[in-house]
Amino acid sequence: MTATTYPQGATALLCIDPYNDFLAEGGKMWSALSEVATSVGLHDNLAKIRATARGVGLPIFILPHHRHEATDFSGWAHLTPSQAAAHEYQLFAEGSWGGKWYDGFGPDEGDIVVKEHWGASSFANTDLDMQLRQRGITHVIFIGLIANTCVETSARQAAELGYHVTLVRDATAAMSPEAMHAAHEINGPTYAHAILTTAEVMAQLGAKDAA
Repeated sequence: MTATTYPQGATALLCIDPYNDFLAEGGKMWSALSEVATSVGLHDNLAKIRATARGVGLPIFILPHHRHEATDFSGWAHLTPSQAAAHEYQLFAEGSWGGKWYDGFGPDEGDIVVKEHWGASSFANTDLDMQLRQRGITHVIFIGLIANTCVETSARQAAELGYHVTLVRDATAAMSPEAMHAAHEINGPTYAHAILTTAEVMAQLGAKDAA
């Protein structure tokens, strides 16, 4: 892929599902994600890229999954397998510790928290597209979880809507190395404009400590 530049005032960092259930020891999905997350240095990379974005004035958008309640999906005809599993485990349950932001990765002052998504796409039935366009955003950098589900689905739709899309291969995780490989080596190159490491994104953004 060709070198990517990120226009000031038109680039945003999009962080998907920074919940305890994904990122914290004791979270409902941490045991399934921990091997890959640890291998790529997920927590450190998320912290670095978020700090870099703030340092260069990029807006940060938090893209949260719906926080489950026991009565969700009552009467629904076509739950996806992921929705059914998440509902069974009450992932990110409303009012629970697992449904709270992981310490340091939730919204800070000035961040934009978009409406919760019910499926894998952060665009479907939310205000994300409107929030981005109203702020003149054309370039979106995706981080968060999970690489081959919510990140991939959201990033694909961003590309379909005309945004310039960057995936950050070590600022996400999946439940297996094979899923990570599929997300970044097989599927990602069919739609993403750039697939970079955290250090590469930081360098492109002009961070002094990108090495």
